[in-house]
Amino acid sequence: MLKIIDHPIVRVSLSKMRNKHTDSRDFKQRLIELSQFLSYEVTRDYPTVSIPIETPITKTNGYKLKDQIVLVPILRAGLGMVEGFSAVLPSAASGFIGLYRNEKTLKPVQYYSKMPENISGANVIVLDPMLATGHSALAAIKIIKTYKPKSIKFVCVVAAPEGIKVLTKGAPDVDIYTAAIDKKLNEKGYIVPGLGDAGDRIFKTK
Repeated sequence: MLKIIDHPIVRVSLSKMRNKHTDSRDFKQRLIELSQFLSYEVTRDYPTVSIPIETPITKTNGYKLKDQIVLVPILRAGLGMVEGFSAVLPSAASGFIGLYRNEKTLKPVQYYSKMPENISGANVIVLDPMLATGHSALAAIKIIKTYKPKSIKFVCVVAAPEGIKVLTKGAPDVDIYTAAIDKKLNEKGYIVPGLGDAGDRIFKTK
């Protein structure tokens, strides 16, 4: 399933992030706000179970999520989305996958992977601001699948049609959530119009 989260707040935040004159601090803040907004849609179909609770007035029934949730940002840029999701899902554990793109082949190279103990049977949310070629997303998902989670969802801010095609073909069981589908990739594999290099814009690197 491909889900585009189209909402006035999303459009405004995304426009601010696209603007090359937006500084690093504002870019990060907009990414956090946008991630928090996306988290509600991404978790909409997660089941809950009833639990007894006691209000200041009386005993009643409350709810909790049925399954564990694990957030897995793809390093570096995916780290910028963790704070927004964690604000909504404070009990979620986090795993980390480090990948960098070979600029000649545009293929991902893994340099780090660490997962929490409760990832098996959990609902995993993979975070990366951009779905460009799709190869890094697919590589990360293949790593996560070895831990046998209950489900995997991939969440990004902008996606290229090429990346959607690669991820949909390589992992048809993974739902994709994005705030926008952009036009294409350029000859260097960057999304057009895109955001630029999200990692550089978050961490002030070049």
